[in-house]
Amino acid sequence: MATSRTTTDNAATVSDVYAAFGRGDVPAVLDRLADGVAWDDWSDNFAQRAGVPHMIPRQGKAQVAEFFGLLSSYTVLEFAVLDIIGGGRQVVAEARVSFALPDGGRFTDEELHLWTFDDEGRVERFRHYVDTAKHIAATRGEDTTVR
Repeated sequence: MATSRTTTDNAATVSDVYAAFGRGDVPAVLDRLADGVAWDDWSDNFAQRAGVPHMIPRQGKAQVAEFFGLLSSYTVLEFAVLDIIGGGRQVVAEARVSFALPDGGRFTDEELHLWTFDDEGRVERFRHYVDTAKHIAATRGEDTTVR
């Protein structure tokens, strides 16, 4: 029974985080994170190797706040959460996103976001699973939405 409740609570937390993001309420997002949250912290991500600013690894709430500060310089063309799937300590969200970057780059992507929770219901790790080629090209100023 406790696992089912945790799954429901964690999925609800993810839903709440996306709602806060949609309102531009970054403090509400940060409130759901563990102090030492690992944000996109993985060494084998080609967007990170290419220096894509919104994909670099971050550690802790202050650095995640910098991530949202960077995103505030982007124009959100679309951000739609298609589904949230809970599973104990981990929750996955499928999202369709589209952004215009300040230098003219643009991308539209279908992403998976993996949220991992600690025992107290705080997000201890977050990862974007994306089409890294689109993100790299958009960062170079390319409009990847043109076919």
